[in-house]
Amino acid sequence: MTSTRFLARMSLDTDVGTALSDTRIRLLEAIEREGSINRAAKTVPLSYKAAWDAIDTINNLAPEPLVTRVSGGRQGGGTQLTEYGRRIVAMYRALEIEYQAALDRLSARLDEVSGGDIQAFQRLMHSMSMKTSARNQFAGTVTGLRVGGVDYEVRIRLDEHTEIAAIITNASAENLGLAIGKEVFALVKSSSVMLTTERGVKLTARNQLWGEVAQVYEGPVNSEVTLVLPSGRSVTCVVTADSCAALGLAPGVEACAFFKSSSVILAAYD
Repeated sequence: MTSTRFLARMSLDTDVGTALSDTRIRLLEAIEREGSINRAAKTVPLSYKAAWDAIDTINNLAPEPLVTRVSGGRQGGGTQLTEYGRRIVAMYRALEIEYQAALDRLSARLDEVSGGDIQAFQRLMHSMSMKTSARNQFAGTVTGLRVGGVDYEVRIRLDEHTEIAAIITNASAENLGLAIGKEVFALVKSSSVMLTTERGVKLTARNQLWGEVAQVYEGPVNSEVTLVLPSGRSVTCVVTADSCAALGLAPGVEACAFFKSSSVILAAYD
């Protein structure tokens, strides 16, 4: 039986999001080699805009800039790492080596304990390690990609019963490296989800998920309602107390959770 190995893909996070990831470190390393953001972006690969967006984010989150623009010279200027940036890259790679060694030891131990059945555990750890404020978090596989001008329509298969659609920009699709079969996470805020109990009603929202009300947490102004879908997945939304009463929402009532494709946020691991 072929052994399964965990591969270290480290990210360094701040309170406002991921500051450094493998992709961003490779971009920094390419800038150090090439002295040009344009050439560095091509080697990663990233678009020129996506590369500059990443650099701006890194510089904004760091206590001091990692990348600086250089003007003048025979080449008309360029881009280079600061001394602080070089130290950060070196530290990241050193941590990654230690991280990989720890994962190798863990893999060997799991082979002994579970007979090598690690893949399901890997998927679970990926899903559980992501923290987000979005109430609804789904893991699925990209089944469709359609370009529509400046946007991409992405279809995500959550299970055999459920598929949802998302609309994201071309730049976001490129940054996520979307492709058919890629595993992604779909995030939907509960405030973006609406409910109806009428089967015949016509809705413009692309995503319409029918299920059964499982829980209703009543509040003085708003109520949180959770629907269980046929697959066992759940969708949570926030509705006003008046709307909850008007729809007669209670455990066991059939209802449809609907939300726009533009309300779906996608995330993916490098």
